[in-house]
Amino acid sequence: MKMIEAPSPNFDERGRDIDTIILHYTGMQTGAEALARLRDEQAKVSAHYCVEENGDVYRLVEEANRAWHAGVAFWQGDVDINARSIGIEIVNPGHQFGYRDFSKAQIASVILLLKDIRTRHDIAPARVLGHSDVAPRRKEDPGEKFPWKRLADEGLALAPFDGDPNQGAAVSFDDALNALIDIGYDAYPGDYAAGLLAFQRRFCPASLGQGFDARTRAALAQAAK
Repeated sequence: MKMIEAPSPNFDERGRDIDTIILHYTGMQTGAEALARLRDEQAKVSAHYCVEENGDVYRLVEEANRAWHAGVAFWQGDVDINARSIGIEIVNPGHQFGYRDFSKAQIASVILLLKDIRTRHDIAPARVLGHSDVAPRRKEDPGEKFPWKRLADEGLALAPFDGDPNQGAAVSFDDALNALIDIGYDAYPGDYAAGLLAFQRRFCPASLGQGFDARTRAALAQAAK
């Protein structure tokens, strides 16, 4: 993993312990364009790290400082996600510019980076999240193509659901919705669609947009354990 120093002026004091990592995709046409924006004082956005498609890792903000990556966010009742998290941008054009698979070199560097971060901070696999998990009404990244299983195989994140979808037949709508809320998503009775889509992108992309189908209910029951 090659680490390149590329300081961004966009940060402030953290004020809290770090217990979360938020993974993003850059959603811009090139990595150079994304890096320029993350370092632009006028843009007022940043991340701690940015991982290029060739596997190079850029350090933009020191972990001791709060980077401005999560924006308006929510997880398990907390809304100041930037204060407790490390933000990692992963170069990918995203849904707007031709969303594609993440490269093997890129994911290998993400895994090494996560392992390195965990030598300094106590971050549970359940606290390695996607941007869409904490901001489901605004964001889709890192999206349904992100290989969460690769991270889970290394003990770095929760695994996507790979069980029997028919198990979901025994999970009621109310129990499924309560599981979505208990896991941490911004979802409430009558206003859960965005949170549900975010969950599906993360845990069962084969059911993306299918509502509380059997696979989604089974995935929710598993993730809520």
